[in-house]
Amino acid sequence: MQKPSTNLLRSFRAKARHRKTAFKRFLTRLEKKPIRGLQQLIVQKEKEVWSEIDCLSCANCCKTMTPTYTPADLKRISRHFNMTVPEFKKKWLKQERGGDRDWVNRSTPCQFLDTKSNKCSIYAIRPLDCSGFPHLPKKFVEFAHIHKQNLDSCPATFLLVEKLNQQLADRL
Repeated sequence: MQKPSTNLLRSFRAKARHRKTAFKRFLTRLEKKPIRGLQQLIVQKEKEVWSEIDCLSCANCCKTMTPTYTPADLKRISRHFNMTVPEFKKKWLKQERGGDRDWVNRSTPCQFLDTKSNKCSIYAIRPLDCSGFPHLPKKFVEFAHIHKQNLDSCPATFLLVEKLNQQLADRL
């Protein structure tokens, strides 16, 4: 018998695959023409989202994505493991090609994810990117592109956009 979280994740992935394009278009329209009171609405809808989503039953972000590591993250986490930053990078990270050449995990799932419990083994010192994920209450216009990227990776992001779309689609 499969775990309930596996079924939930499979259901989410199917919904995300089916609605992703429409939701990206919706986010683009909302980004270009923000509605008055949008930020307050997002804060309200985010509370609803977290009453329905439990990250520990999912951990899809840690299973399928990688954070970017800031210089402060690198120092803090490598110190935790009694390693130098270059040793830490060599053991677990790679530098992205092109663009900003950020430091990211060499592989997924994240090496710090305990896949049995879906808990982060370095939660108290996790990367800044992880601690802010999925960036829901942040200023919408600045993070709309991130929400578009996360639609098929994060059930919380998907649900927030679904709720916004249900309430605002007829106003755009």
